[in-house]
Amino acid sequence: MKINHIIFTLASALLLTVPVMAQDSAAQSNEPVTVAVTTEEATQAEMVAGEDLEEEIAEVEESVGENLANFFRTMGFMNIEWRQVVMLFISFFLLYLAIHKKYEPLLLLPIAFGMLLTNLPGVLDPVLGTVTPVMFHQDLWAAFLDETNPAYHSYGTIMREGGLLDILYIGVKAGVYPCIIFIGVGAMTDFGPLIANPKSLILGGAAQIGIFVTFLCANALGLTGIDAITFTEAEAGSIGIIGGADGPTSIFLTSKLAPHLLGPIAIAAYSYMALVPVIQPPIMRALTTKEERAIKMKQLRPVSKTEKIVFPVLVATIVALILPDAAPLIGCLMLGNLMNVCGVVDRLSKTTQEDLMNIVVIFPGLSVGATATGDSFLNAKTLMILCMGIVAFGLGSAGGVLLAKLLNLFSKEKINPLIGSAGVSAVPMAARVSQTVGQEENPGNFLLMHAMGPNVAGVIGSAVAAGVLLTMLG
Repeated sequence: MKINHIIFTLASALLLTVPVMAQDSAAQSNEPVTVAVTTEEATQAEMVAGEDLEEEIAEVEESVGENLANFFRTMGFMNIEWRQVVMLFISFFLLYLAIHKKYEPLLLLPIAFGMLLTNLPGVLDPVLGTVTPVMFHQDLWAAFLDETNPAYHSYGTIMREGGLLDILYIGVKAGVYPCIIFIGVGAMTDFGPLIANPKSLILGGAAQIGIFVTFLCANALGLTGIDAITFTEAEAGSIGIIGGADGPTSIFLTSKLAPHLLGPIAIAAYSYMALVPVIQPPIMRALTTKEERAIKMKQLRPVSKTEKIVFPVLVATIVALILPDAAPLIGCLMLGNLMNVCGVVDRLSKTTQEDLMNIVVIFPGLSVGATATGDSFLNAKTLMILCMGIVAFGLGSAGGVLLAKLLNLFSKEKINPLIGSAGVSAVPMAARVSQTVGQEENPGNFLLMHAMGPNVAGVIGSAVAAGVLLTMLG
C-alpha cells in the first residue's frame, strides 16, 4: 500500500507539469503567464511529493529496524543465563555417557535430552520484558503444590496452560510411569532363583540398609544449622531411596515426597545404576577374602511352574495387606511376572516386555529431565544429594556382602559373599558383576544364577522400602 501511494503521488506531479491548452486566441496571448503559474504549482507538488516519499521511506526503514531489533531481542542467545549454559553442558555430558559409554541409555538419554530442552531460553515478551518457558513451567507446578493457590492439585490448569513436558510430567506426578515400567520389569524377571533359594530374600533385604542409613544421615544434617545442606524428613527419604539403585522406585517416591528434588535424585539413581561395574568391585574385594570369593555354590534346584505362578500372587497379596503404600509398585511388578509365567497371555507378556516398555520409558525420562533447571540443580543441596547417593549405594552393596558372611558362620552350605552385593536392584547388572568378580578368583565358578536371587529380591526390597518411607513421611 505504501508503494502504491508513492507511485500515485509521482503521477500527480507529472500531470501538473503539462501546459494547459488555450481555448481561444485571447487565451493564447496570455500563454506565458499561464505556463508560469503552472510551473510554480508543479514545483510545489514535486516538493510535497518528495517530502511524502522521504517520510514513507523513513517509515519503512524504521519498521524494518524495529522488526530486526525485536527479532534479535527474542533470540535465545540474548536471553540465556549462565545457569542455563552450565546445565546445557551437563546435558551434553550425560548424552555422551548414554551414547558413547552406553550407561543406562534407555533412560539416561531421554533424561539428558529433557534437561537440554528445559534449559533452552524461553520466549521474550517485548512489552513486559519477561521470558516465558515454552515446554516446562516450574511456576505452574509450584502453584500445583501450593495449598493456598487456586491451582492447587489442578491438573486442568496444567493441561490448559502447560507445555508438552508439563503434560508428560503429569504421568510422573500421578505415579503412572513407574508402575507401568514395573509391569514390564516383572514380565522380564525370573523369580526362579529366589524361589529355589529363599535365603536370597534375606540378602536382598540386607542390601536395603543403605536406604535407611542414608535417610538418617540426611535427616541428621539439619543438626548442623546450615540451611544449604539441611533437608526435611521427606527430602531425606527421597535421597535415601537412591541406595536401592532402582530408578523407577526413586522417581515414584520422590514425586510423592519431594518433587522439587526429582531431577537430581533421578539423575543420581540412574547414573549410579550405570556405574555398578565401577562402584561395586572395590567394595566387594575390600570386604571379602580370596578364599571367600572362590567359594563354589551348588546348582539350584528346578522350580515348578506352579511355584512360579503362586509366588507373584502370594507376594502381591501379603505386601498389600501389610504395606498398602507399596501395593502400586509391588502389584504391577507381580502382575507383569504372572503374565509371563502363567503361559496363557503370551501376547500381553510380549507386548509388555517390548512395545509398552519401549514407549513408556521415553515419557518419564523427558519429563524428569525437564525438572533439572539451573535454579533447582545448581546448588549445595544437589552436591550433597550426589554424595549421599553414592554413599547409600555403597552401603547397600556392603550390607548384602556382610550379611552373607554372617550367614556363613551358622550355615553348613557356604554362600559366596559376592552374591550379597547383587541385593541392590540394578537388574541384571549387579548379578553380572558378582559373576565377573567371582570368576577372577575361580574361572570355573558360575555365580550368575545364584546372584539373580538377591538381585530380584532387591527389586522387591526397594519397592517395600519405598512403601515404608511413604507410609512414614507421606
